[in-house]
Amino acid sequence: MNELRKTTLRSEVDFLVGFPFKSDGYSSDGVRLLRGDNIAQGTLSWSDAKKWPTSQCEDFEPYELQEGDIVLAMDRPWIDAGLKYASVSRYDLPCLLVQRTARLRGGKNLDTKFLKYVIGSPQFTKYIKCITTGSLVPHISGDQIKDFGVQLPRLSTQKKIAAVLSALDAKIDCNNRINAELEAMAKTLYDYWFVQFDFPDANGKPYKSSGGKMVYNPTLKREIPDGWGDRQLSQIANITMGTSPIGESLNDSGEGVIFFQGSTDFGWQFPTVRLYTTQPARMAKRGDILLSVRAPVGDLNIAHLDCCIGRGLAALNSKDGFDGFLFYVMQYFKTIFDRRNSEGTTFGSITKDDLHSLPLAYPTTDLLKKYDEVVSGYNQMIFTRSMENQQLTQLRDWLLPLLMNGQVTVA
Repeated sequence: MNELRKTTLRSEVDFLVGFPFKSDGYSSDGVRLLRGDNIAQGTLSWSDAKKWPTSQCEDFEPYELQEGDIVLAMDRPWIDAGLKYASVSRYDLPCLLVQRTARLRGGKNLDTKFLKYVIGSPQFTKYIKCITTGSLVPHISGDQIKDFGVQLPRLSTQKKIAAVLSALDAKIDCNNRINAELEAMAKTLYDYWFVQFDFPDANGKPYKSSGGKMVYNPTLKREIPDGWGDRQLSQIANITMGTSPIGESLNDSGEGVIFFQGSTDFGWQFPTVRLYTTQPARMAKRGDILLSVRAPVGDLNIAHLDCCIGRGLAALNSKDGFDGFLFYVMQYFKTIFDRRNSEGTTFGSITKDDLHSLPLAYPTTDLLKKYDEVVSGYNQMIFTRSMENQQLTQLRDWLLPLLMNGQVTVA
């Protein structure tokens, strides 16, 4: 067993809290600002990135992040989905660190790659949950982070442990990037065919751009291709609105049926299993689309197994077997919800009636079959890689504490 040295992060890390950039200085173009909102569980999300003018960035050189830096949200550092921390990748650069966000780098006796797994360890999460203060905005201080006690093996051993865990993370990240490209391809095809109406016509040319006949639809209040109709969502999808089982039936010991309460359980493609219920109420089937019906309204995942769903979710599947088309219909509705949110019309939730009555232009069956032939292949590849990632994540999380405390050694 490796000899472990007791110390604290204060003695080992290069620690920095971000700069209070003023919102009136934000720019539509420039360098991205890393805020706590951009930090998810082990990854960064730039979907709502704020930017700072490139011409002014020289003044903030100390706050420039580097590849491998560990970042941690200091406001709401832990949510139901897990600890909000990540390692900065080359794809995230350049970016600047914003206030209430911490940056950690290793020192001469602490490898930065190993530090990532110290921060991602169950021990650090437990520590953060115990010291977080504030009811409205739970938060932690820089001193509290630096006071975390840690047992460190020799630097050479740290590097070996980090190499093993990093190899697993690299494969997970590679799968995620491939999946993101596949999903982007399917989404782009949906946009061309069903939003811009440039699906292949009888001659293989883009329909609308080539002068295809468009007809005004009074229900949708816009033109749609000749031969298309209008539908409400409930006409093309079976919709199950979730309802939460009684609290006494919930457990994390695996007793009963898997239960997902809302979008806090969502992962990149599939939700993360955390709770079970012995008294399930509303069920979703394997392959169903899971829709968040509470803020953030419109977030999506796929049920990779049969499960009970709570009041924060709805489950949908296609009445005609075109689940690939239905998924990207819901992605399209998500962009509408997001746009309305950005315009100040906040959606705290969506009711059953509102969800059922969402209108859409509905194409011909032949076109739906063509789209499904393409997208079903993409979806199968996404599913396969996502399931592999779940297994890799479970292996990494099982190895992590064993490697960190010296129970398992690396040759």
